[in-house]
Amino acid sequence: MNEEKENILSQTVDQTDPSLVKNQANLQEGGWFPYPPSRPARLIPPIALAYIGDAVYEVAVRQYLLSKANMRPNHLHRSATKLVSAKAQSRILTSIEAALTVEELDVVRQGRNAKSGSIPKNADVLEYRHATAFECLIGYLYSSGQHDRMVHLIGLGIDLAEQASAETSK
Repeated sequence: MNEEKENILSQTVDQTDPSLVKNQANLQEGGWFPYPPSRPARLIPPIALAYIGDAVYEVAVRQYLLSKANMRPNHLHRSATKLVSAKAQSRILTSIEAALTVEELDVVRQGRNAKSGSIPKNADVLEYRHATAFECLIGYLYSSGQHDRMVHLIGLGIDLAEQASAETSK
């Protein structure tokens, strides 16, 4: 980048719009976008936390897969399915449970006990409940602004799932 472009960029950054500063505060409080939750994360119903947690986890898995060398669409889809299925999420929750705090375990319990109103198609009820609990945890961490912790737990879960998959394929 030449010096002129750098000067223009630094002037633009120095003239930050106050609404952008407010949006930055919202991003730190509750999410990646300037739409903070309507209430504190502890007061959001577990199914609603699972709703956002499912989406956030899906993005994390897709980002992880894009970091890999093989990016053929069919391979990406099959790899993603191995990490986002109810069975996989249930296993991930089991594998990271020892690393969870008391508060996180409470969120998991609430998510596991929440009634979603739907019947699982490709998983048994226990796996489905554990997957919902995992999504609830991710949604809670995301909505409460604990993004570093969320990223750590997702990374830990993906690593453990990949290790288990590699051992199974031996």
